[in-house]
Amino acid sequence: MTLVVTDGTFEEEVIKSSQPVVVDMWAPWCGPCRMVAPVVESLSEKYKGRVKFCKLNVDENSKTAVRYHIMSIPTMMFFKNGEVVDTVIGALPESALQPKVDNLL
Repeated sequence: MTLVVTDGTFEEEVIKSSQPVVVDMWAPWCGPCRMVAPVVESLSEKYKGRVKFCKLNVDENSKTAVRYHIMSIPTMMFFKNGEVVDTVIGALPESALQPKVDNLL
């Protein structure tokens, strides 16, 4: 299951997380974001307990979107020990995202 994060909870849930985190930067009006949502849910089930999956609505949380220079969505950011270790822009299939999640472990 993915966790919804906001500007207010991002620090605690992502930066200070003891486990690796994948953040899906999205917006409700974004077609490709809706396409990638089931992929993110599927991955979150596969990596349950090992990797945290979060969603951040960039329209409602512009502070975080600006902080990480989000220019297009969907953008997936991969965090380990509070640092961005990888970024993917665009809707990719699960087969392309899974190796990136594996790299977090």
